[in-house]
Amino acid sequence: MQSEYPLQSSIVVISDLVEHQSWFSSEALFAPAVDRPEVAGGYLERLPLAAVRAGLCGRAEIWHHHRGPHLATQHDGALTRRAFPIADTMAPFHSDAMIDFVAQHGAPAILCIWGLGVSAALLEACRDSVIIYNSIDVPALRVPEAVSALFNIVLTGADWQSEVVAARHPGIATAILPIGPEFAAPETFFPIASEKPYDVVYVAAAQPYKRHDILFDALARSPRPLKALCVMGYGEDGQRLRDDAAARGLDVDFVGPPGVSHDAVNRLINQARVGVVCGENDGAPAILTEYMLAGLPVVANAALKCGLQYITAQTGVVAPAESFEQGILATLDRAGLSPRQAVLDQWAWPHSIAKLARLIDGVNRSPLPVQIALQQGMSA
Repeated sequence: MQSEYPLQSSIVVISDLVEHQSWFSSEALFAPAVDRPEVAGGYLERLPLAAVRAGLCGRAEIWHHHRGPHLATQHDGALTRRAFPIADTMAPFHSDAMIDFVAQHGAPAILCIWGLGVSAALLEACRDSVIIYNSIDVPALRVPEAVSALFNIVLTGADWQSEVVAARHPGIATAILPIGPEFAAPETFFPIASEKPYDVVYVAAAQPYKRHDILFDALARSPRPLKALCVMGYGEDGQRLRDDAAARGLDVDFVGPPGVSHDAVNRLINQARVGVVCGENDGAPAILTEYMLAGLPVVANAALKCGLQYITAQTGVVAPAESFEQGILATLDRAGLSPRQAVLDQWAWPHSIAKLARLIDGVNRSPLPVQIALQQGMSA
């Protein structure tokens, strides 16, 4: 029996998060639609909320896999979150319960698959959906060929990733539209008038691939003292990084892990003058444009595999690891940058959802009535 609110008018994002989420609870399977929701949250939330805000879909959902025995649901404002029992923790992930849910309530209009992917069986069950993929990492495709062949659109983070996709699947549409930095939310990240005790801030997981060592080496080499703040949402290296900075006599303060709210991150980055991205083998980090929306110019590692397109004459500089401190010092001493305006003009979510809508219209067998209206006042 079909639900009162079938999924055919929905956008669903499936993440590759696998954990126990039995605390989700809701008596109602579907929540009422929310008209023109605020586009807020992290990389999982902003694209589906933007799709509803722009009129692509009537409601937005985020689906997880978990080790619990039952489907769990939580309504969170304009988003519905669901956690489905997982059949096998080997990627790409498979959930019989997820396929049963689609069979009962219909496939979503738009299905977004991030990261390590889902089984081909689920994609076959959603063959009438527009299926969009983004690896959110350095490899352009983190799924087997039998799975990626079922995608309609692949969002990439750099030209070279698009070339990889085209080599494997020449018929699949691609666009350089990484979900983190491209769906930036000016309502969440913005300048705050405050003291700026830190020269540099780095918001990154406490994990080796984020290359905090490049920042620490730059601080140690700097011809003048620099004070830094490291904000770490998760990761196993938090204490090691604290110990390393202390042993080297560096002036670094740390926050987390665990992470803090997006509001808190915005307040923290507003206490610094420059944001840095030090990774090399990294997908295009969302923090690139989040720094910029808060008014911070960015110094990025010249070897960053994805995301250097956001570093322009208005937003910052790229610098090699061996002279990273020179990039920081030059940016600290430079006037006339306009990083927030550059994001508002090019990469804030209204621009990106309009681009995505055009891609969807190009592959959609039953086009949705898409009405895109850029949010007024985005130049503020």
